[in-house]
Amino acid sequence: MARLTLSAIERASADPGLWREPELHRALLVSGLSLLVGGLALLQGDLG
Repeated sequence: MARLTLSAIERASADPGLWREPELHRALLVSGLSLLVGGLALLQGDLG
């Protein structure tokens, strides 16, 4: 998932018009949510 996000950001930096694409927004959103859920799972493991 991280590779997909980095690839999308790399393409967007080369083409400013790409920021209008919904796929880029979805990739960033899903990656951010995955990172959040993973971090919460680690935190919960440390606390429990």
